[in-house]
Amino acid sequence: MTLEKLASTIEARKGADPETSWTAKLLAKGPEKCAEKFGEEAVEAIIEAVKGDRGRLTAEAADVLYHLLVMLASRDVTLKDVLAELERREGSSGLTEKAQR
Repeated sequence: MTLEKLASTIEARKGADPETSWTAKLLAKGPEKCAEKFGEEAVEAIIEAVKGDRGRLTAEAADVLYHLLVMLASRDVTLKDVLAELERREGSSGLTEKAQR
C-alpha cells in the first residue's frame, strides 16, 4: 500500500540529515512545527475543495496525507496505530462513536 510505504520512508528519515531531507528537516523542528505544517496543508485542501478544482484538491490532499504522517511520526504514532483505531471503530455508527467520546 502506498501510504504504508510513505509511512516507512518517513520513519526511516527520522535519523536523516535535515540538510538532505525535507522530512528530516520537518521532524528536526519538532512536533509543533509538524502540526503547524499539517494545518497549513489542510487549509489549502479546504480552499481547493470549496473552489471545486479537482486536480488541485487531489494534489493538496496528497500533501495533507504526507504531512499527517509526518506529524504522527513526530509523536511516535504509527500508521498502524491509526489503522487499528479505524478497525476498532468499524461497524459502529458514527453518531454512536462520537457520543462515546
